Amino acid sequence: MSLAPQLVMRQGQSLVMTPQLLQSIRLLQLSQIELDQFIASEIEKNPLLKREDGTETGADATHWQPVTQPEPSVSSDPIAVSAELDTSMVELSEKLDAPLDNVFPDSIAVTPRSNSQSGASNFETNFEETHSQPVTLKAQLTGDMVLLHLSLVENAIATSLTDCLDDNGYLTETIAETAEAFGVAESQVIQVLQRLQTLEPTGVYARNLAECLALQLKAKDRLDPAMLALLDHLPLLAKRDFASLQPICGVGNADLLDMLAEIKHLDPKPGAAFLRSGAEPVIPDVLVSNAPAGGWNVQLNPDALPRVLVDKMYYAQVAPHARSDDEKLFLSDCLKNATWLERSLDQRAKTILKVTSEIVRQQDGFFIHGVSHLRPLSLRALADLVELHESTISRVTVNKFMATPRGTFELRYFFTSAIQNSESGEAHSAESVRHRIKALIDAETAKNVLSDDAIVDALMAEKVEIARRTVAKYRESMGIASSVERRREKKAAAGL
Repeated sequence: MSLAPQLVMRQGQSLVMTPQLLQSIRLLQLSQIELDQFIASEIEKNPLLKREDGTETGADATHWQPVTQPEPSVSSDPIAVSAELDTSMVELSEKLDAPLDNVFPDSIAVTPRSNSQSGASNFETNFEETHSQPVTLKAQLTGDMVLLHLSLVENAIATSLTDCLDDNGYLTETIAETAEAFGVAESQVIQVLQRLQTLEPTGVYARNLAECLALQLKAKDRLDPAMLALLDHLPLLAKRDFASLQPICGVGNADLLDMLAEIKHLDPKPGAAFLRSGAEPVIPDVLVSNAPAGGWNVQLNPDALPRVLVDKMYYAQVAPHARSDDEKLFLSDCLKNATWLERSLDQRAKTILKVTSEIVRQQDGFFIHGVSHLRPLSLRALADLVELHESTISRVTVNKFMATPRGTFELRYFFTSAIQNSESGEAHSAESVRHRIKALIDAETAKNVLSDDAIVDALMAEKVEIARRTVAKYRESMGIASSVERRREKKAAAGL
């Protein structure tokens, strides 16, 4: 056997991840917002790409009937999506090309409007652009501070305290730290803090939950000694230990329940509303509706699937004028990339429609009867049904939403683990079991509060084989207290 180096040629097969294949995989898992951004970027780089004008018929649809109709098939025609390129931003940027910052350095965005008769330039406030930006908590508080008429030192302290607020509106820096930073007495910082605590929303600038609730109760003129004592013992209230709270607060059972009802109407996170107001609405990728002949109509949402086309007419105009090899190579690459992107988007839409149609088929009971009839479903099981790889199903279902007659759900919602049937029948969905646990607890009375073991027995009677620790895990995930705490609250509410 020779050990000398030698050159050998072998023939074999291997999977090569080309840039185009990587792009197709990436497109499959993009959300609607990410897809819009990607397409806008590609159109900016590639002169042969353009958005479809939206004059064609609309998205392909699958009509599925559970008995009389065959399995849903995806049309081979391209999916027409209504999506126009918004040119208003281009026009606006051209108008704003003037150096307006030198004229109005501290004002909001303005747009020039020419006046041909007088030769002067008038300016109007661009309210649409201004109000499209969500107002943050700190921005609102900073604007409202002018109403307090603070001195220069007090305003600096107030600004520092505002910068130390978290998303919920709570103060994250101690009074001592602020006083040390500005070299002032703690009493002066407290005075500024007390004035800031009068701003809206009520409860901001609190240092803990008790102070946040106290500020809201004070604004309602409901902060009496009994309520102060209750706020000082919030851990007992969390445990529903009403027997210990009554002598501490010096009130009877009925008054204690009234105080508890008042606290439940308060906002423990007054700053969180500004985060919720800035949230983007969910645009569903798939629309599910009742079919006229029975079953379900599954179609792609044209507003969520922007479509691009290859501008072959423009290519035919500029290609003959390409002289150098670099120009010809550039046009060739642009045409190749544009064609590939068009096909990738079309294939992406067909794959989403194929997967979601099968989800609707498998979860037909959910759409008819509700969450109690949600079936266990895994990515692998669905992959076998639609003859796709499990990783493809995973990419299709991430950050995608389905609008149904029962509401809008993320596609991952329909994939739940299986809980075995105690008599070897059809398995139960974990989500449906969680729903059943909540229903059992909601039906409790003060004299019949179910322990986790009792819930296990009740589910076993319904042929659901589940462990006690699983019941406890599901209960805690839904924010439901233990049976001991529920029993205390219900007995107190019933006056027992």
